[in-house]
Amino acid sequence: MRIALVLASSTGGIGRHVGMLAEGLVARGHEVSVHGPAATGEQFGFAGHGATFVPVEIPASPQPGDVLAVRALRRSLRGVDVVHAHSLRAGLVAALARSAGTPTVVTWHNLVLATGLRARLYHPLERRVARAADVTLAVSSDLAARATELGARDVRPAKVPAPVPGAPTRTRDEVRAELGAEPGQPFVLAVGRLHPQKGFETLVSAAARWRDRDPEPFTAIAGSGPSYMSLAQRISEEHAPVHLLGHRTDVPDLLGAADLVVATSVWEGQPLFIQETLAAGVPLVSTAVGGVPEVVGTAARLVEPADVDAVHDAVVALLDDPAARAELARRGRERAATWPTERDAVDQAEAVYAELRARGAG
Repeated sequence: MRIALVLASSTGGIGRHVGMLAEGLVARGHEVSVHGPAATGEQFGFAGHGATFVPVEIPASPQPGDVLAVRALRRSLRGVDVVHAHSLRAGLVAALARSAGTPTVVTWHNLVLATGLRARLYHPLERRVARAADVTLAVSSDLAARATELGARDVRPAKVPAPVPGAPTRTRDEVRAELGAEPGQPFVLAVGRLHPQKGFETLVSAAARWRDRDPEPFTAIAGSGPSYMSLAQRISEEHAPVHLLGHRTDVPDLLGAADLVVATSVWEGQPLFIQETLAAGVPLVSTAVGGVPEVVGTAARLVEPADVDAVHDAVVALLDDPAARAELARRGRERAATWPTERDAVDQAEAVYAELRARGAG
C-alpha cells in the first residue's frame, strides 16, 4: 500500500511513534511517506527509516497560514491509498487536504486543554476531525469518549508501544556526583517538557515542604520548554530545593540514579516517560489523569492533579519505606511486560489500512 503518515510540529512522543510506524511499515514492503514540518523531520530522521519525507509546515496550533499547509499537503497526498494523521492538528489539515474517497485514520494522542475563547475555537475543529475520520484511534479511554461524543463513527483503542528502555552508560554514583547530590541524599526525579500541562508547579510546591528533612531530597526536573522562567521564579520564591537540569539526552542514566520518580501532569495519554520509569524498575508517584491509570495499574502511587499535599505525603511515605519502593519497582517491571510491542502497533495500523482499502474497493 501507499501510506501517508501526517503529523504537526512535534518534539516528543508523537514524532517517535510516527517514526516507529514508518520503519515497521517499510519493513513489510509498503511505500510510506511522512508529511510534516521540516524541523520535525530533521529531528526524527524519518527518511532514515526508509520512508519518503515531504516537508509540510503544520504548526502545533491553528494559524492563518494553515491554508498554505492544506494546499501543500493536498499536492503531496496525490495517489496515496490511505492517510494516517497523528494529533488533532494534523487530522484537521489532512481532512481538508485529502482527495475525495481516500480512507483516513486519525490517532488522537492528546486532549485539548484550552479554556475560554480558545476552547470555543478548538471545539468545532475537534468535531470536524472526529467526523472526517473513517477510523479514530485513541490512546486513552477519555479521548475515545471525547471523539465519540463529537461524532466519530468508528473509535478504537490505539496500540502505542512503550519505548525500549536504554541501558545506563554511567554508574549511579557517577550520575549523582555530576548532578551534585550528596552521598545518601534521596534523589527525586521528574522529566518532561517545561509546559503547564506537566504541572511541575505542584512538584515545586511539594518539594518546598520537604527541604527541612534530613537528609533533604535532591529534586531535579529534566527538560526544556516555555515554562522555564516561570518555574525558575517559583522555585526562587518558594525556596524549593529543585534543580532545573535543562534538556537531557541521558534519561536512562538519570533513571538509574533516581530513588523515586514524580509525574504531576494535569493530563497525559500514554506518557512515554512513565512507561520508561516502570520498565526501568523505578518507583513512581503520578497524578491519576487521562490514560495514566490504564498504563500503570497498581504499579504506582496515584494522586489527584494539583494536590500539593497528596504529592508531598506520597513522596515522603515512599522515601521512608524502602520495602514499599522495592515493591513498586517489582510491580512496574511486571506491568511493563504487559504493554503492546512495536510489532503490535504496526500490526494494528496495517490491519486498519487494509480493512479501509478493502471497504473502499467493495
